[in-house]
Amino acid sequence: MSRYDSRSGDPTSYRDRRSDSGFGGSVRSSSSKRDNDGGGSPKKFDLDGLSHFEKNFYVESPTVAAMSEKDVEEYRLRREITVEGRDVPKPVKNFRDVGFPDYVIEEISKAGFVEPTPIQAQGWPMALKGRDLIGIAETGSGKTLAYLLPAIVHVNAQPILAPGDGPIVLVLAPTRELAVQIQQEATKFGASSKIKSTCVYGGVPKGPQVRDLQKGVEIIIATPGRLIDMMESHHTNLRRVTYLVLDEADRMLDMGFDPQIRKIVSQIRPDRQTLYWSATWPKEVEQLARQFLYNPYKVIIGSQDLKANHAIRQHVDIVSESQKYNKLVKLLEDIMDGSRILIFMDTKKGCDQITRQLRMDGWPALSIHGDKSQAERDWVLSEFKAGKSPIMTATDVAARGLDVKDVKYVINYDFPGSLEDYVHRIGRTGRAGAKGTAYTFFTAANARFAKDLINILEEAGQKVSPELAAMGRGAPPPPTGHGGFRDRGRGYGGSRPWS
Repeated sequence: MSRYDSRSGDPTSYRDRRSDSGFGGSVRSSSSKRDNDGGGSPKKFDLDGLSHFEKNFYVESPTVAAMSEKDVEEYRLRREITVEGRDVPKPVKNFRDVGFPDYVIEEISKAGFVEPTPIQAQGWPMALKGRDLIGIAETGSGKTLAYLLPAIVHVNAQPILAPGDGPIVLVLAPTRELAVQIQQEATKFGASSKIKSTCVYGGVPKGPQVRDLQKGVEIIIATPGRLIDMMESHHTNLRRVTYLVLDEADRMLDMGFDPQIRKIVSQIRPDRQTLYWSATWPKEVEQLARQFLYNPYKVIIGSQDLKANHAIRQHVDIVSESQKYNKLVKLLEDIMDGSRILIFMDTKKGCDQITRQLRMDGWPALSIHGDKSQAERDWVLSEFKAGKSPIMTATDVAARGLDVKDVKYVINYDFPGSLEDYVHRIGRTGRAGAKGTAYTFFTAANARFAKDLINILEEAGQKVSPELAAMGRGAPPPPTGHGGFRDRGRGYGGSRPWS
């Protein structure tokens, strides 16, 4: 019996993927390349032995239907939405047009959202139609709800879990921080329809996670390693998964999760719906998409080229390694007003050293990185979110998916190893329509990034210093005795309330 209380799916929308044209080629059978875990022989799926499931819930509202092609084009242009695929649905302009059940609309209203973000406006109709979807959007774009709300509708249309059943929805995420944040949203928006979710990640005892799985949950949000551990220990299975989300796919591949992702996906029925989210679109991400998705929609928000959020003011200061700490203190004196400040370092050791020095100098700083226990990381995050410790130093573990409201400043103490990481680091500020500021220390060792960094700055309408411009042309780094960031923020006149 379906628990979906608004409308039933259209049975004619059910597509057997054995006869569907693939993403970049035809599919010979249900045990295609998609089901290979990268080692051994492909997993065999007998689709005839699997129960039918509903996945097309979208009914176009009269308001959306009334939009002319010109209206649609103008709306997509204004909101920087690019689409690919066949039979792409029109975007929706307000929440009521999506056709979400009342219980979902109620939660949206409670959260105080005014209108769908661009990824939601186009992504919701796509996801609700039951087709595979590739979404490329910068962090802070609202993509979590772009896949979670259709997931809730999907769950409510499926038969209730029986004892021993695994989840209906599986969300894979690269880090435990991101996984926890996704689960918080799933709990908030799934509560009214009594959908249970749990978070499965490493670094903490398995006991509570195992108990959740044994009770039965409709949604699992997981990091790949711990999920495989739970599957091999027979604490869960993926036989009922019909809605798969890969969030931050580019980051998962960066972190070397490719074999684990393949192993997990090989255990999921091939006629599932797959939603594949990424902030960037390098070749490795595209290749994985070609193997896991069939006849997908693709929606790109903004340009596919790497670019920074235009709501962020970016300042780059050419410094020597030995000048960094004094420059940091001077900068903190200028900008410290009680707002949250996130400082990125390259190494765990550097993170701890700078944090210790800042605390000795009277600054309210804490650090977060991969060597910290999960309990300590949770505590540091809660102190930072509450504003009790408004300065947090971090390695890139916190750069992706970390959703802390009101981070006013990001400081790149060390320049990251790629321009993608630069964009994602500074993307911790300027979220959800707010303004933000990013400061970056740039040394001679970073000179190879100068040209591409200048492109990112210019695209966002930011000022490029003569020194950085010269480095971009291949000139040697200038002497680093200039004043850098002075007078760019309001200071405390030298005093620090936390001293």
